[in-house]
Amino acid sequence: MNSRMGVTVSDMGSAPEETSVSETPALDGAVAASPGTDDQVASTDEYEIALAEGVDDETLCDDTAETTRFSITSYGADYTVDTLVKRMRNEAFTIPSFQRRFVWSQRHASKFIESLLMGLPVPGIFLYREGATNKHLVIDGQQRLRTLQAYYDGLFGERKFRLIGVIDEWANKTYAELSPSDQLKLDDSIVHATIFSQDEPENALDSVYFVFERINTGGIRLTAQEIRNAIAAGPFTDMVRDLNVNADWRAIFGAEINKHSKDQELITRFLALHDDSAKYSRPMSKFLNKYSQSMNKVNDAERSKRAEIFVKTIGMLNKSLGSKAFRPSRSLNAAVFDAVMVGLAKRLENGSPPTSDSVKDAYGALLGRDDFRRYWIRATADEDSVRKRIEMATEAFAGI
Repeated sequence: MNSRMGVTVSDMGSAPEETSVSETPALDGAVAASPGTDDQVASTDEYEIALAEGVDDETLCDDTAETTRFSITSYGADYTVDTLVKRMRNEAFTIPSFQRRFVWSQRHASKFIESLLMGLPVPGIFLYREGATNKHLVIDGQQRLRTLQAYYDGLFGERKFRLIGVIDEWANKTYAELSPSDQLKLDDSIVHATIFSQDEPENALDSVYFVFERINTGGIRLTAQEIRNAIAAGPFTDMVRDLNVNADWRAIFGAEINKHSKDQELITRFLALHDDSAKYSRPMSKFLNKYSQSMNKVNDAERSKRAEIFVKTIGMLNKSLGSKAFRPSRSLNAAVFDAVMVGLAKRLENGSPPTSDSVKDAYGALLGRDDFRRYWIRATADEDSVRKRIEMATEAFAGI
């Protein structure tokens, strides 16, 4: 497999494109050659992180090998600094939510500006181009881009952005206080960008998901939902974020919003399995990516219908079980969660609402079954396990 990346263009227009076919396990070329890349934590590490935060989700240990092949267009582009600042200001470059915390100190940011003024080469940036909008998602390089925008805007946080820790010629100067020749030099300085987009398969974001899994985003450990919120950003992910603050859900999951977005992922998982459990295939992460992307495209009424299903179901479970819901032991078990939520939601869609006592009794009887236990205790990502536990939960709640 080859990935050719020798094309470079100056400035911001269209570029000659070179298309290469990439196989997901390798993803060399655009991924391996990009500056600042690094392997993300293993799935078992993500499982341990979730467990430490009170969620037992064995699907995170699923190491199913991917066989998807992509056609990826990738090319290099040399942007002038003033072009990058313009694109940051008009939001042609978008920064994922998990990258938005600016961590550079003023001294570090000043050193970056100084390097450009001195004519030194600086690390490049890594962008994903969205075909429909031509906007670019910043995969790597947000600290550099935000430093440039801050210096041109004149503010570092709430104070004036004056260069510190630099040579005397530029010390304590804002952009406006630089000499005209230095302003032009900075304006015309070049930052190289590696830009890629996915051509095949169409209507899928598999390649950018794998890039995010492998990229080093400033040392941040990225979870599947954090990546999903970036690559499938839209009205559905906004709706999930709103549902995540629902009082009944917070009473069961826990008051504190999960810093790795595990609570949002569970909501997404419930809705996806409620709608499409018959189409489920492992790995769970890919199934949820496809569902999130598809739900961004439906109308508001369809999304509102899903939101109402979640609110009614979680409200009934909080009323019936409280914070003990989905916890066969101390941790919230994700497999119990998806089965019980889907099973009860199906019941609530048919007939008058059951009593809280009947929900509690049906829940207790379900969790007491050895055959049900088999499907939430291990191999929970297997297609058979997912379908069997949902069928059993649906049957348990249908009788109340």
